[in-house]
Amino acid sequence: MAARDEEGRVGATVQSLREAFPGAEVVVADDGSRDGTAAEAEAAGATVLRLPRRGKGQALSVAERTVPPGDLLLADADLRGDLAPLLDAEADLVVAAFARAEGGGFGIARETARTLIRSLGGLETTAPLSGQRLLSQRAREAVFPLAAGFGAETRMTIDAARAGLGVEEVPLPLEHRATGRDLRGFLHRGRQLRDLLLGVGPLGVSFRGLRLPLLGWTLGLRRDPAVAAVAAIGLADDLWSGPERGFRAHLRAGATTGTLKLVGIPLVGLVRTRSVSGALLVGLAANALNQLDTRPGRALKAYLVAAVPVGAPTGAAVLLAPYDLREVGMLGDSGSNALGAMLALGSVDRLTGRGRWIAIGSLAALTLLGERRSLGRLIETTPGLRELDALGRRP
Repeated sequence: MAARDEEGRVGATVQSLREAFPGAEVVVADDGSRDGTAAEAEAAGATVLRLPRRGKGQALSVAERTVPPGDLLLADADLRGDLAPLLDAEADLVVAAFARAEGGGFGIARETARTLIRSLGGLETTAPLSGQRLLSQRAREAVFPLAAGFGAETRMTIDAARAGLGVEEVPLPLEHRATGRDLRGFLHRGRQLRDLLLGVGPLGVSFRGLRLPLLGWTLGLRRDPAVAAVAAIGLADDLWSGPERGFRAHLRAGATTGTLKLVGIPLVGLVRTRSVSGALLVGLAANALNQLDTRPGRALKAYLVAAVPVGAPTGAAVLLAPYDLREVGMLGDSGSNALGAMLALGSVDRLTGRGRWIAIGSLAALTLLGERRSLGRLIETTPGLRELDALGRRP
């Protein structure tokens, strides 16, 4: 279970689960609690993972990696009731539906989740947001890592249905602490609605192995068709890329999304700038920012440093930076490639012919260096760059 600030409740939940499932290990992912949640869970007999606050889906994903293969039960930290009947079901994903309606809201988040699951997974549900779930090993392989935050359950159900797995809901007499129709309750349901909407959109896996919303494609909403085209090409790589990394690997593999980027992005630059130098600048700058996007905030910081002298827009990058640094979302190839294209297109209007070729040579050298060694490792071992790189990033 994931738990945040559940002191006074988590201990009883852990004890109840240990009694219902003798011999099973109970793992509590403490999601940055500010109270005695972790100590109370440990005292009740749980194995506790003390994590920085990242969100429910991320906490559960970290915890899932610590347990051996086999059936996995997910439960909320404030649960009251017996989940043992879930073991009698035969589906790969078994969801406990509260027999009595819980919650003090208007049902907007629940109905939105039901609609999304019906539309994207072809499945009718009554308890789309229930956190009480039993997963077979096949279901674990299909749905983990989970979508971020409160989008975990909705995307989990969609992923299981798309994988052709059986999904069953079992009504049970359960209770948990419901949020009311007050400011705190409405804020919680607002975050829930935001997370489930992001959770059904494009997702990527971060360097920590967490599944986060891809936010970089929003740069393609700019009025510049060239930036939109580059963002779309990058998004294709985000969604359908293979294991290949680097120019040589993509060229050896043949027709890959990386090859599409290698050809398509410079072609966009050629159409936009009507010059070979402009095409090379767009292609190399997009690749350079992509090479830097291996840690949160790194590509955005590089972009902001370079954007001012070349006159590239900074507003969207400033807005995306907090989400990227806090690992609430990630740029993905769509975002880093679009940022590189924005830098290049800004520099085309500022640089003379000679200046363009100097920039092209510098970017080509950076690309060659990145093919031979890790640019991230170089940054992390260089004083000054190391501190700037870590600024504002979560541990």
